[in-house]
Amino acid sequence: MLAGPYATMLLGDLGAEVVKVESPGGDDTRTWMPPVREDVSTYYLGINRNKRSVVLDLKDAADLTLARELAARADVMIENFKPGGLTRFGLDYTAVSERNPGVVYASISGFGTAGGAGLPGYDLIVQAVSGLMSLTGDPDGSPYRAGISVFDVMTGLHAVAGVLAALYERAESGVGQHVEVNLLASALSGMVNHSSAVVAGGVVPYRMGNAHPSLFPYEPLPAKDGELVIAAGNDGQFRKLCDVLGVPELAEDPRFARTADRTANREELRPLLVERLETRSRAEWFRELNAVGVSCGPINTVGEGVELAVDLGLDPVVSPGGVPSVRNPITLSRTSPSYRLPPPGLNEHGDEIRAWLGEA
Repeated sequence: MLAGPYATMLLGDLGAEVVKVESPGGDDTRTWMPPVREDVSTYYLGINRNKRSVVLDLKDAADLTLARELAARADVMIENFKPGGLTRFGLDYTAVSERNPGVVYASISGFGTAGGAGLPGYDLIVQAVSGLMSLTGDPDGSPYRAGISVFDVMTGLHAVAGVLAALYERAESGVGQHVEVNLLASALSGMVNHSSAVVAGGVVPYRMGNAHPSLFPYEPLPAKDGELVIAAGNDGQFRKLCDVLGVPELAEDPRFARTADRTANREELRPLLVERLETRSRAEWFRELNAVGVSCGPINTVGEGVELAVDLGLDPVVSPGGVPSVRNPITLSRTSPSYRLPPPGLNEHGDEIRAWLGEA
């Protein structure tokens, strides 16, 4: 629902001509509302710019012929079916690559093509079974999902990386290949230090709320008017933090001098930092700490996050066809992402695509 459309939107931003093939009922995310913009789901709008939409019913012989012709002409084909779901239509990798040896064919699934081939993949389920939910939430509370579909997005990014790598290799070999990504593998890779703790250290991580298992301070701490997230990632940054807070002696205290010491003695250190932080506002500490290279920030709403990006000159919003969306995060010096098409209506380009496929 998300990984494939997100991946193809990013490729469209980078210059690809993307044809979005929809069933007669259309992309499910068209109906995921609220919120809406002019009666269109903002979920759908957020992941479908720079695409042309055509409706093809694969159970209809004429439409299936057009779908096969489209696959035969494609540089890249990305599919989001359960493994094997396209085989009966002759649109699996083996069939497509026989007609189109140069095709880079990317398959996105929930759990891969072996024992999990029959399992449908939703981000929430993968957050549960991968262990992420066991890490999210208060230590004594219930497990929580992340606030976004983090593994769908991550898997979409992995799909883009695989596609671009295969295209680069094809420039030399002239031959395409099958790129496969799945949500669970992306989840285990994306949990980085936590999954590494298991496979390399034999340690099973657990919920720590907003605390970090290997760093302190690296969490929200109370200032005079609310919580401020502070991230002192090394000994030098901790010394600067102590200097700004007016307690330089803490950086020399053997209980807190090194990262491992601060982590082990966090319960002793936390109240000493809070005592100083509560004397001033978040805005004051934000200015002073960032000025010396200690990263910190207030806990914003998403709206405030967008406003901050605007204030920092990141130009986070683009509006192809007058439809606002969040810009592609990649900046290139010569071939910048472009925003040519707004998210398409269902079958908006059907006649155009069908006419093109009918040409020699």
